[in-house]
Amino acid sequence: MTKGRGRGWALWAFAALSLRLHGARPRRIEPPFSPEAARGLDALIVGGGDDIGATLYGGEPAPDMRIDPERDALELRLLEEAWRRHLPVLGICRGAQMLNVFLGGTLHADIAQAYPHARRLRTPLPRKHVRLAPGTRLARIIGDEAIVVNALHHQSIDRLGQGLRVAARDEYGIVQAVEHRGRLLRIGVQWHPEFLFYARKHRRLFAALTDAARAHAATAA
Repeated sequence: MTKGRGRGWALWAFAALSLRLHGARPRRIEPPFSPEAARGLDALIVGGGDDIGATLYGGEPAPDMRIDPERDALELRLLEEAWRRHLPVLGICRGAQMLNVFLGGTLHADIAQAYPHARRLRTPLPRKHVRLAPGTRLARIIGDEAIVVNALHHQSIDRLGQGLRVAARDEYGIVQAVEHRGRLLRIGVQWHPEFLFYARKHRRLFAALTDAARAHAATAA
């Protein structure tokens, strides 16, 4: 799982716990990129954290953006490796946005400007109601058409990247999840399921990723 250098320890710790609950062996990946970072991976989690630099998607930077160009570069290289090696991918919050940018999509730099009537919510607790798109891989994993999630994001997905489809939206129409149309599990969720590890529906995301990683390992062997 990716994280900022010297930052994001709580995100990493909860994600590592969520993975270990399903028998996975998590690895922490920080900038800068090195070939060793991707060696031996059977799946990739692009984790949450700082905003993504607006220059990567042709956007206008918001005044209160906090960016990490070194991490942006790391994650783009890792996603290139994931595509080359046919790895399953889970993007979490920033990670969902980076997945979209990697595939040529764009972002809203500031949700408050893009959706002025949306309720401003920032909490690690499940308070936001989200509808899952019927027939999507995410809906099959979650096992329901609706889910309650947390909200810690400042940016959101605007134009979709190539091969992606919307897998969930909230009541204001803000994209809350995307997934790739290909056969592999490549999903990005705008919320932080690692903080909701105690809820069965959210644990299923990590279970699905772990199963996909095992399948990749078996194929590679």
